[in-house]
Amino acid sequence: MKKTSLYIVLAAVCGLFAGYLFFADTSDSSAGGAHDHNLEAQSGELWTCSMHPQILQPEPGDCPICGMDLIPSETVDNELSPGQFRMTKNALALADIQTTVVGSNGSTDNSLKLSGTIEANAKAEGTQASYFKGRIEALFVNFEGEEVRNGQKLATLYAPELVSAQQELITAAGLKTTQPELYSAVRNKLKLWKLSDKQISEIEKSGKVQEYFPIYATVSGTVSEIMVKAGDYVDKGTPLFRIANLKTVWAVFDGYENQVPLIKEGQRIEIISKAYPNTPLQGQISFINPVLNASTRTVEIRADLKNPDGKLKPGMFVTGNLKLNRALKEDRIVIPESAVLWTGERSVVYVKTDSSTPVFEMREIEVGDAIKGGYIVLSGLESGAEIVTQGAFTVDATAQLKGKKSMMNDQAGPAETKPEGDSGPNSGNELDFPSDKQEMSFSKDLQRDFIEIIPLYLEMKDALVKGDAGKCKDEALAMAERLDLIQRTGMGETEKFHLSNTLKQLKAIGNSDSLESQRAFFVELNESLIPILQVTGSSSQTLFVQTCPMANNNKGAIWLSAEKEVRNPYYGDAMLACGSVINTIQ
Repeated sequence: MKKTSLYIVLAAVCGLFAGYLFFADTSDSSAGGAHDHNLEAQSGELWTCSMHPQILQPEPGDCPICGMDLIPSETVDNELSPGQFRMTKNALALADIQTTVVGSNGSTDNSLKLSGTIEANAKAEGTQASYFKGRIEALFVNFEGEEVRNGQKLATLYAPELVSAQQELITAAGLKTTQPELYSAVRNKLKLWKLSDKQISEIEKSGKVQEYFPIYATVSGTVSEIMVKAGDYVDKGTPLFRIANLKTVWAVFDGYENQVPLIKEGQRIEIISKAYPNTPLQGQISFINPVLNASTRTVEIRADLKNPDGKLKPGMFVTGNLKLNRALKEDRIVIPESAVLWTGERSVVYVKTDSSTPVFEMREIEVGDAIKGGYIVLSGLESGAEIVTQGAFTVDATAQLKGKKSMMNDQAGPAETKPEGDSGPNSGNELDFPSDKQEMSFSKDLQRDFIEIIPLYLEMKDALVKGDAGKCKDEALAMAERLDLIQRTGMGETEKFHLSNTLKQLKAIGNSDSLESQRAFFVELNESLIPILQVTGSSSQTLFVQTCPMANNNKGAIWLSAEKEVRNPYYGDAMLACGSVINTIQ
């Protein structure tokens, strides 16, 4: 009995001891697990949003801006240079970022692309003038574009001198047998006024003076300009009509000064009109203007085209593809148009510094000739470099958010990490946006004019947030009317470019009833207006430059707001809070 009790006690002690060991290990394991988690957090593991990489949280959850699930953020690589930055693989996939390795003549064909318009052939254009002094009694051609033929009556004219000359002819006709020299002199006088022998003979035969003398067309063609109206008094040599023969026309192109060496008279050029895109025409360069247009920095280039059926009409837009001499392009790097970002006079691309890792760096380049599908790079890029050819704007937005060199910020600075719990937009990361602030300047009067349009802009932006296309249209037209009054004297080329594009987009918004179209024009409007306001300031009101990387077909877009809280004008109620603040305008 005692032995049995002893066994029971020993078993109980062993059980207690085993239980102690088991639960002690579990407790220690839990403690160890908690400790490891803290170490993980301390080691720098953070969670971010693939669409808003400025969001950094110490644990998983939802993005406070757009509500998407947070993803693990890649650990900051201290080996990156100040201008480089890393993007997550998820962000690359979502934004559909594509890159291309560039090389000599790599991505475009061997042709130069030119833009121009159809114009009347000045060599085939005639002017119908008055050969005597008088008053226009009636016009028989009343609108421009009317077809006329040689010998057609165009107008009648009362000319006192012609009345006297006709009377002289009738008198001299009775004396032509006795005074033939006088008779001949009177007839020749009328011929100098462009009267035909038939007209003179009719006057002589009838013996009556015509008070209202007809004017007949001396050429056939299309009336391009009517220069008088009934009742006007005209002098000798006064032009009455301008008549163009449109059986041949000119295609007139603008060539930039760095393209001039590539173009020679006599070169064949393929011309495609906007009206007939599937019917290319063959022409020949007939003239290159020897004088450069100082304001546009372009040279006029002209090609002759046959137009027997009259399909090509003056004013039509055309493009020309000019085959280049291959020797001129042998060692030049060509990149696609989609790779280049423009801001003022700067042109930049994004280079993937290592093909195996998603690390990017902005590279400022100098571009030369605009050829079909791309640009020739003069400097800033080497053959074999891997550049972003799709999604460059999204990559640039990431660079801005990380405080790196970007299209709008040519000075790189270290990106700041948000403190835990601060999930508000633009926390601790103000960017110098844009670099045009150093390139543009405005007088005090111009600054005041731009500041006065800010309330109209904010009303238009709020209308887009609410989805009110009618209100947006009204505010855009009012803003365009105000900008139309601004004097452009004293502005530089950069200032004129931004102002002209701002006005163009405002008129486009004002002429559209579609909310989708208005939002599309709003993208380009902000790209020109915001750099201006960055220079002029906003008086006593602080404005917030905000961005949404999902707008503009995932290319990203910016806008201005008077409130720091994001209210997205590109999506409205669909994604009202999607976006972040990237800068402020004081």
